Amino acid sequence: MTGLRTERLTLTPPTSDDAPFVLELLNDPGWIANIGDRGVRTLEAARAYIGERFAKTPWFVVRDSRGHPLGMCGLVERDGLDCPDIGYAFLQRHSGQGYATEAARAVLAFARGTLGHPKIAAITAPHNTPSQRVLEKIGLKFVQMIDLPGHDAPSAYFTT
Repeated sequence: MTGLRTERLTLTPPTSDDAPFVLELLNDPGWIANIGDRGVRTLEAARAYIGERFAKTPWFVVRDSRGHPLGMCGLVERDGLDCPDIGYAFLQRHSGQGYATEAARAVLAFARGTLGHPKIAAITAPHNTPSQRVLEKIGLKFVQMIDLPGHDAPSAYFTT
């Protein structure tokens, strides 16, 4: 899998070298509040998470023009959904700068064009309105609240 480029960002597949960043991201307050605590507390656990979670479907580390990692964006094959789910997470200190929208738009184009997926979904925590605005900006529409296997609470479901 190759990388993607946007006007301001480079998206590259994660490697074990990204473990320090992934460790920081998975323990960022925004990740924990909106996605959940994954219990990843060491570099070794972060490397394992990269191999187990991000290697199964297309995920990208989102980097700025200097190569600094800002967040991640990619696709998830999720139980309970009939199509891939676009997901993203950024370190809280990079919020509000349009990076999530720019990266999600690139991954959506990749999913539709390169991978040929006619339909893409997304879920968010019901309280995560900033993430919901990103989904609306890239053309997804809110459909309904849904219960998914492995989730303790309903999720807001969006699709193309």
